[in-house]
Amino acid sequence: MSETQAKTAREEWGTRFGFLMAMVGAMVGVGNIWRFPYVAGQNGGGAFIIAFLVLLFMLSVPGLMAEVALGRYTGKGVIGAFRDVVGPGGLVGLGVVVVLVNVALMSYYAPLIGWTLYYAGHSALFTFTGAGFEPGTFLEAFLANPALTISMHTVVVVATAVILFLGIRGGVERVVVFAVPALVISLAIIAIRGLTLDGAAEGLAFTFGIDWNYLFISTTWIEALGQALFSTGLGWGIALTVGSYLREYDDVPLGGGVFTALADASVGVLAAFAIFPIVFAFGLEPDAGAGLTFVTLVQIFPEITGGALLAIVFFVGFFLAAFSSGLVITEVAVTTVSEETRLSRNQTVLAICGLIWVLGLPSALSAEFLDFADFVFGSWGLPLATLCIIGVVGWKLGPERLRVLSVNNNAGLYIGRWWNAVVKFVIPGVMLFIMGYYAYDQFGTPEMIAGMGVLIGFPVISYAVMHYLEGRDGTPSERTVAGGDD
Repeated sequence: MSETQAKTAREEWGTRFGFLMAMVGAMVGVGNIWRFPYVAGQNGGGAFIIAFLVLLFMLSVPGLMAEVALGRYTGKGVIGAFRDVVGPGGLVGLGVVVVLVNVALMSYYAPLIGWTLYYAGHSALFTFTGAGFEPGTFLEAFLANPALTISMHTVVVVATAVILFLGIRGGVERVVVFAVPALVISLAIIAIRGLTLDGAAEGLAFTFGIDWNYLFISTTWIEALGQALFSTGLGWGIALTVGSYLREYDDVPLGGGVFTALADASVGVLAAFAIFPIVFAFGLEPDAGAGLTFVTLVQIFPEITGGALLAIVFFVGFFLAAFSSGLVITEVAVTTVSEETRLSRNQTVLAICGLIWVLGLPSALSAEFLDFADFVFGSWGLPLATLCIIGVVGWKLGPERLRVLSVNNNAGLYIGRWWNAVVKFVIPGVMLFIMGYYAYDQFGTPEMIAGMGVLIGFPVISYAVMHYLEGRDGTPSERTVAGGDD
């Protein structure tokens, strides 16, 4: 087989379960276990969960269907899929934007995975149940030691590269089919144990009690929308890339969207169900943010019977969830760059992982920089990438075309024309509202200015680069997928 043949022969998911676990593995991670509980705690508990579920199924489910269906329809990575829809030229740069956002996201996500790895390792050493253990001092000492934080970052990036070397069937699929069930089992064990503690009922009341007044507060809906985007990864290109590996007869665009949303919501609620009863049982703060997991929760383990084993179960599961998300995030760039260049897959893995390692050094060295990067790329880059993908589907390809030819192809549940309006108007409208709100609320701050730099700079640079590269061989050819049918 020639090199060209080898590069163009795409792998497929070995099983439908492997595909579904890859989707869930990509979406279930830090956003569910760390962010969901504390954001829910700050925004009315049960009322926030209602708002989150409404937005999850109103926006994220149809959006994920669009991404997966586009990936299977074109059978290509992000840039290739964009080129099929918009034709060669500068607009292909919109696909480059998605890849850039993913690499930027992974650059600070990898050091954060390193935190979970460090805690998972120390849970196995029974550090958290040792005499004289101080959670705050422990975390501060870790973050103040650059050799440790860079080492953890390096281990995560190298492990990611090794697994991606093996390919999606031998690598990604092999990991996620174990990682996701392990996470769910660990959370369920903690939830069951937490419910047996005195005071657990107060935690349940805090988490699931509904104060209806919160549903009339705009912050509740904005935070719920942000959580629905962050935790499901709508617009990251992950669903598109995973969907490009589907077999033609798979009924997974629909199943992937609904199943992923259900699994994402279930794990988030399960995380809150597991954490808050324990936090309230010991009189701790429910809105401690990052401290809820890395500082506050570790105070629980020495106080309960079997705490050492429980710490191992929780932090290993947390690491596996975060790591599996990082694998599929990185796969987006690997698949796309491998298709668009003459690099082999292994060479591409080395190049992408090497770039992520270099870009991740500032976040590995400084937690403050990591927080800043999370705000800039999470609050601005992610909505921008979402607009690129949903905009191409809704306004260039045409949702009706995709609905008929891909979404409903071999689907057990028929999707009606209502889906077209949601993709074309509702999802972009909500994205623009969020970005406008942030620009107004954070006007003039360094975060807002940096966000505007991403919002303007990424598309301009990407358009210019692709306009130059796509025009070098003369007049662009006819696009292979006609659009604008509705």
